[in-house]
Amino acid sequence: MLMADAFVVRSLDEVRFWSRIMKEHSLFLKLGFRCEDTQLIQEANNFYSLFEQIEGRANAFSENTDPRQIIVFNTEVHTAASHIWAFKRKVLGLILTCKLPGANNFPLLVDHVSREANYFRNRLADLNNGKLEPIADAIIDENVFFLKIMADHAKFISHLLDPSERKLVEQARDFSHDFDTLLWQAQDLSSMRPQSQTQPLLTQFLDQNRVSVVSLRDFKKTARELIEACRIKSIIHPLLADHVFREAERFLEIIDMFERHLQGDRSYNINDLH
Repeated sequence: MLMADAFVVRSLDEVRFWSRIMKEHSLFLKLGFRCEDTQLIQEANNFYSLFEQIEGRANAFSENTDPRQIIVFNTEVHTAASHIWAFKRKVLGLILTCKLPGANNFPLLVDHVSREANYFRNRLADLNNGKLEPIADAIIDENVFFLKIMADHAKFISHLLDPSERKLVEQARDFSHDFDTLLWQAQDLSSMRPQSQTQPLLTQFLDQNRVSVVSLRDFKKTARELIEACRIKSIIHPLLADHVFREAERFLEIIDMFERHLQGDRSYNINDLH
């Protein structure tokens, strides 16, 4: 089991980050529905309110909160995450069976946000059950997940920029190719387990991923600033630009934690961030 204080800190960090992400997913999905999709719009609004409440409750807790209270809270949030996951998969099914013609949610985007909901609920279940993956497995699994997320982001950006923004579209496509390649490499490393889980290989794996994530993070930051200043042509919501930037920052924090652990920095408690 995790130490009590580490369990509380980790749980609150996960809920604070991902409940905001789920809240914003609800908004983005709503904006992509057609005017006549009133039931789906209402469901999205309900999820927005639900995760806004969860976010507020998470921010009201502190690291000194009784772990038993956090276990109950995590269970409630897990249920909410499961429900929004089911909603997202329902929407994906409607899109793929052509029951929402003219709507503006890409199937890959809906699949993407459902994968994040599934990740969130699994993290909560693992925390409540006191389960932590061995560090070598966690390094590979977290990178496989987030590399796919980053590759998706690059694809969304390239498709939501105005086609006349040729240079930015080209840059986004280059990032998409780069992260697809990194993802394939990560999947290869995964399939070679456990023999591939040596410190030199995992260190190189993280180093290589970090370079690309930093570049993509900086590209997203620039795009966010340009969108907020109305200096480029796109249909990207300013909040979406900030949303994908924050997820890149999250990935970098996770890479930092893994790198410091591999370097033997035991003062950096692995339970505090994973």
